[in-house]
Amino acid sequence: MYLLALETSSEFCSVALATEEDCLSRETKAGQQHSAVLLPMVDALLAEAGVARRQLDGIAFGAGPGSFTGVRIACAVAQGMGLGLGLPLYPVATLEAIAEMSGHNRVIAALDARLDEIYAAVYQRAQEGWECLLAPGLMTLDALPEPQGGGWAGLGSAFAMRDGELSRRLAAHLAWSTAAANAEAEGVARLARLMARRGVGVDAALAHPLYLRDKVALTVAERTGQGR
Repeated sequence: MYLLALETSSEFCSVALATEEDCLSRETKAGQQHSAVLLPMVDALLAEAGVARRQLDGIAFGAGPGSFTGVRIACAVAQGMGLGLGLPLYPVATLEAIAEMSGHNRVIAALDARLDEIYAAVYQRAQEGWECLLAPGLMTLDALPEPQGGGWAGLGSAFAMRDGELSRRLAAHLAWSTAAANAEAEGVARLARLMARRGVGVDAALAHPLYLRDKVALTVAERTGQGR
């Protein structure tokens, strides 16, 4: 089995190729150049692995939440390749991909969604994959519920907001936290591998990003002030 994974929901651009047991990946800080670097990265990764596009069995992508432009790019490229090659797609939530790469069993994944809001989800490792205790949602910092018990890892840029307010509020439950955590294609690939084993891929024409905010387009002033 060969699964190609694309992740462009943050300023980083990454690609990965998963087999039944292994995963090969590449990542670069792309800024706003995801559309220019993504396909060359795919071609370089496949060449390194000695795998042709026609040998792929499916394509996964980080479906969001995250940068609107970024998740659209990953979805569009995955759709184009999926339609052209007749392959199923595996949309993976970026917050779950963060949990997958964390090395922890209990994860609060939270990203700065701008406009003083966050994208957040809560996961606990299961026998295979993750149990989602709080589905990805858009909320304020104050609205994120406190988890039960301790030993939680807090991951994502939301933990840097308001000088670490989230870490302070959840301190009794957190074993560790960092704002330096983004979704990676390797995490997307690992989760897609589980999806492929369960046969839950989707038709390329039906795949879509996970948008948690109704307002997709920002004004010039908002883009300038919020970096989106």
